[in-house]
Amino acid sequence: MVMKADIGVIGGSGFYSLLDDAEEIDIDTPYGAPSDTITIGHIGSKSVAFVPRHGRGHRFPPHRIPYRANLWALRSLGVRQVLAPSAVGSLRREYGPGTLVIPDQLVDRTSGREQTYYDAGAVHVPFADPYCPIGRTYAYSRAEAEGWNVVNAGTLVVIEGPRFSTRAESHWFASNGWSIVGMTGYPEAVLARELALCYTTLALVTDLDAGVDAGEGVTQEEVFAFFAANSERMRTLVASVVTDLPIERTCPCTEALEGIKLPFPLP
Repeated sequence: MVMKADIGVIGGSGFYSLLDDAEEIDIDTPYGAPSDTITIGHIGSKSVAFVPRHGRGHRFPPHRIPYRANLWALRSLGVRQVLAPSAVGSLRREYGPGTLVIPDQLVDRTSGREQTYYDAGAVHVPFADPYCPIGRTYAYSRAEAEGWNVVNAGTLVVIEGPRFSTRAESHWFASNGWSIVGMTGYPEAVLARELALCYTTLALVTDLDAGVDAGEGVTQEEVFAFFAANSERMRTLVASVVTDLPIERTCPCTEALEGIKLPFPLP
């Protein structure tokens, strides 16, 4: 029997303990293998599939993550809603470490990443609002109820990595009014949209980006340590949002492919 899941979670290694009755499965896709085996289990009555974004041992840097395989694998398992917790840097002094941002906008500053499934034909998906409005509503509501310092909106700028921003780049991002900076939110978001999936980012601020304050700038050690220290709290939040999310979708994400002739069937 093929295992199925209601909701997908793409996150770090700290989320392996998220699920009850967990079972690992290997799955292949037309775009190769996902980052790692996919873990399927339950949170309450919901069946959840977890994909470790960087793979075990953090073996995939941001620019090498098999994003297309990850999202395709989730859809093939029945997933239609995706939660994507991630670590980000802040471009605003008032959003200090520990702030949780539920972004409503995205700016792509990556280069060279495979960012579409549709290399043939005319498939132009709407992407004006990159995130699911229903998912964002539930994520914000639950985070507020659990006492997070949560910001309900903001623009995530996604850089190529794996290096951090220069101070000049950080100043430039902030001068445009953007809120946070990360390395993995794109093309995850657009690939989810191309599969008509709901996609919601829960962005935990781990540091102030290089241009926000004078000093040496952010280090990998600081980012990893802060996210690890907050991983249990993030797991609790993600589990709560999964529990709250309605299975029946009423958001615009479901209509992303309406009127478009696809060059191949979706799983």
